[in-house]
Amino acid sequence: MRLRPRYAEQRPRYTYDLLLSIEKLVYGGDGLARTAPDSDGRSMAVFVPFVLPGEKIEAEIRRQKAGFARGAVTEIIEASPDRVTPGCPYFQQCGGCHYQHIPYERQLEFKSQILRETLQRIAKIELKSEIQVHATRPRPWNYRNRTRLQVRTAPEFALGFFRLGSHEFLSVRECPISSALLNRVIARLIELRGLEWPVAVEEIELFADAEDQRLLAWAFCASDADEKDLLRWAGAIERELPEVSGVTFFASRRRVDEDDEPMNTKILAQSGAKSIRYRAKNHDYQVTAGAFFQVNRYLIDELTAVVTGNAIGDLALDLYAGVGLFSVPLASVFRHIFSVEASQISYADLRHNVPANVKVVGARTEDYLKTRSLRKRPDLVILDPPRSGIGKAVTRFLVELQAPQVRYVSCDPSTLARDIAPLLTAGYRIEETHLFDLFPETFHIESVMLLAR
Repeated sequence: MRLRPRYAEQRPRYTYDLLLSIEKLVYGGDGLARTAPDSDGRSMAVFVPFVLPGEKIEAEIRRQKAGFARGAVTEIIEASPDRVTPGCPYFQQCGGCHYQHIPYERQLEFKSQILRETLQRIAKIELKSEIQVHATRPRPWNYRNRTRLQVRTAPEFALGFFRLGSHEFLSVRECPISSALLNRVIARLIELRGLEWPVAVEEIELFADAEDQRLLAWAFCASDADEKDLLRWAGAIERELPEVSGVTFFASRRRVDEDDEPMNTKILAQSGAKSIRYRAKNHDYQVTAGAFFQVNRYLIDELTAVVTGNAIGDLALDLYAGVGLFSVPLASVFRHIFSVEASQISYADLRHNVPANVKVVGARTEDYLKTRSLRKRPDLVILDPPRSGIGKAVTRFLVELQAPQVRYVSCDPSTLARDIAPLLTAGYRIEETHLFDLFPETFHIESVMLLAR
């Protein structure tokens, strides 16, 4: 079968083509192939997106460095029998999804393989037990409770995302992995042509509640934006879209990761509700505009159950605690909990959400552990760090604490492998490994590692 992919772009200068066979998928969304050995017997690794293992392709090499190259498919010569039609009209144009050409069950298999291989390659960790996979059900679509959109006001109003591998604007009218409410609001904003959208607003984020009935909006705009203009527009949005409970305006700043929150960023204006109630695992959480909260609306309860389940004791540490997703259920089975959070926004929600036996600490985790005043060893430590992981300093403190149980929630298998290797050397063992598919149709892997000593 020979297919000409719709995502093939006009060729940049200084490229060349190769015939390649895809060996496997690797973390980051690409397929790995290798060139034929040269006269010295050396081959080059080539990374190509939107492919499947076993496929034979023609690829255009667009960037080459010592030992590897990156390419783009120009023609699929032999397609995998697993290949399916993507479910989104913007797939391979938008940079958000990577696996829509792969059946969902196969996505889960590939992610499990990648997690296992990454742990082995980076930290020589051989998992002795099966990876317990938690799939997004009832289906891997409309699962996101939050989306962030770029804004264009000229020559006409449009909402969109960045094109794959660039900061070029791509206008969209829907996002099939976002919830039904988010898509209705996107469509309505486009229909209303943004309601005289303020030029100062460059980006908007929408966050829906668990019932997918109400949402908060927070916008990022130039720091010199006119407050009256922003509030006028927010009022119009709240009148025309009754699902919008409130709009908060932050000064723009570059964010490294989609799930980063605007930690301590200046609030320029605020209209309507500042926060929304999100119900998870039989508890209500206050989530303020800008605070981090798990994005997969179908798997939050299951994730919470695995991270906190079967844990009991006197003292627990919840590090990188966010708004208290894990602290709140832990409070019913532990006498004392220390919950540590660095963001001012999440810290305020955390204080509001937790009961009296939880002591909330507003600090970076490494700073807290450096100056901690714990009188006894904790029975449990929970870690839910950002993509960068916990790093050497926090790992060293954990080794010193010698807590009987450590539960690590990771959104990057590479930093997970780096971080837990010293813990295993210090005497911890892996009791369970869970893969939570919080981000179907993408390469992202969320995992939970249960460690004990």
